[in-house]
Parts: sequence; structure tokens; C-alpha cells
Amino acid sequence: MAWIEDHLDDPDLDPAAIAGAHFISTRYLHLLFEDHEVSVARHVRERRLERIRRDLADPALRGVPVSGVAARWGIGDAARFSRVFRERYGVSPSAYRAGGGAADG
Repeated sequence: MAWIEDHLDDPDLDPAAIAGAHFISTRYLHLLFEDHEVSVARHVRERRLERIRRDLADPALRGVPVSGVAARWGIGDAARFSRVFRERYGVSPSAYRAGGGAADG
């Protein structure tokens, strides 16, 4: 988990990369996550969204475009990111930022 946290900014971070970095199979990695509430991929996505949400609420990062904040955390597809963010938090990333970081989550 700590290794995943340290590599959230890597756009190539996925179950295969995580497994490879730990010299285990992806099948075994998925087995390790069976006791967790979410899959490996979902865990990565949720952690990235949390980091992005934090950065969007940070006044020091107001000058960084929303797409730049997403890219900083390994998400390059702006349209997909916006859709996933809205599904998770109930508002668009831009609206979240404009509201000073207030949204359900």
C-alpha cells in the first residue's frame, strides 16, 4: 500500500506494474486484495481522486489547470477524469474547485 501511495503520480500504475515491482503475479496481487473492500485498480483510482480533490481545494494550486492537477496524479484523459470525479463527488472538478473544495464525498 505504501508503494502504491508513493507511485500514484505514475500514469502507468496499474495492477501489472504493481505486481511487477513486487516480483509477484497479478493473480497473486488480486488475491492479496481479496480482503479489501475494493480491487487493486479501484484502490489506485480512489487514492488518485483523493489526491486530486485535495489539490483542487489547495489555494496555492489555483493557477494549475484542473487537467494539470489530474495529470500530476497520473490521469491524462481529461474527459474520463471529469466524468469519474463527478460520479465520485457529485460535482465537476471545476465546480469543486470554485466551491472552495466543498462537495459530498
